[in-house]
Order: sequence, then structure tokens, then C-alpha cells
Amino acid sequence: MEPDTRSRILDAAEKLLVQHGLDATTLRMITTGAQANLAAVNYHFGSKESLIEAVFRRRLTWLNEQRIAALDAFEAEARGAPLKPRQIVEAFFGVAIRMAADKNGGQTFMRLLGRTYTEPTDFVRTFLAEEYAEVIARFKAAFFKALPDVPQEEFLWRFHFMMGALSYAISGADALRLLGPIDDSDPDALYARLMSFLIGGLRAPLPEIQAKPAKKQRARRAA
Repeated sequence: MEPDTRSRILDAAEKLLVQHGLDATTLRMITTGAQANLAAVNYHFGSKESLIEAVFRRRLTWLNEQRIAALDAFEAEARGAPLKPRQIVEAFFGVAIRMAADKNGGQTFMRLLGRTYTEPTDFVRTFLAEEYAEVIARFKAAFFKALPDVPQEEFLWRFHFMMGALSYAISGADALRLLGPIDDSDPDALYARLMSFLIGGLRAPLPEIQAKPAKKQRARRAA
């Protein structure tokens, strides 16, 4: 069955936004790619910003629902005990990595999401913050409970770096090929490598900046 006009517009917008970015992609480019007219965009979405939000919401809502469902399942098994960090990483990042391997739209969307993290516009930054609010709150609470020895501020930095690693990994292997020949054809291998890297970063020793205040405090007490 041929996709309806709304779906064609969303599909075309998703691909063009990955290629050209949010600012450079015009409605004319989208309507041409979708074989639709501007009136159809106005009818279904109302504006370019609303269309972009619909592009993200179409798959991001499902992605975050799957993340919450995975976390719920792990917490039900734990019966109130802290989760293992690997389980939390799996619930949040594993779902996204598997989605990035799906060539029926998931791969394109995850590349778009990765590009948006590094090139956000004000309205998209606000939109994503709202879309992520519930899921981020749930996962932060789980991580804080699982890693009580990691200061919360330090964890936020680590989570930020983990999001960056995910975005870079799913954006394609073009940058990796600058380092030398690489085979990116096996999504399971990418999953294993990235999960290992993320968990290693999460468990890394605390940086020296965390120890300095404590040393100063001990020095003052000794004086």
C-alpha cells in the first residue's frame, strides 16, 4: 500500500533533515521529495517547526516508551534493590542502538537525532527537553541508586559523554574511516563495542577534581 501524503512528507523531511540540517532544509525541498504541495504541509502540520516536531515525535515517543518498559522490567525483577549499571545502560542505550540498526526508518531517525544533539536549534532543544523529561528523570534516579559513590554532578557529566558517544556511533562510519579501514556491517559488533565503552566510562575512576575539595578540607582540619 502506498504511504499517505502525511507519511510521505514525514519520510521526506526525515531524510532531508539528516542530509542538510534543520535550518538548511526548506519546505520546498520537503514537498518536492514527498511529491506533495505546500498546502498539504500546511494542512497536516501548519508550519515547518510543527512538521519537525512531528518527525521527531513519530519515532521518539516509541523509543522512550521502550526505554521505560525495559527499565520497568529490570526494576520489577530487582524488587526494590539497586539495578546493576549494565542493566540501566542496556535499557536506555541498548534500545537506541538496536533502533539505529533498523533500516526501515530507525537508522535514518537515529542519525537525525544524533545530528540534532550536536546542532540543536532553540525550539528543538526545548522540544526535546520536554519529550525527554520523564525518561531522563526515571533513569537518573535509577543511576543514582545504582552508583551511590559517584557524585550526582559527576554522573551528569558522564551521561552527557555517553550521549555524545551514542550520537557519534550511530551517525555513520564515515568519520571512523578517517582512522583506517573499518567494517561497520555488523550491528551486533557495534552494539557490543559501544556497550562495553559506555559501561567502562560509567565505572571510570573519579577525576582528580573530585578529590581536591576533600584534600583541602582535611588540610584545614589538620591546621
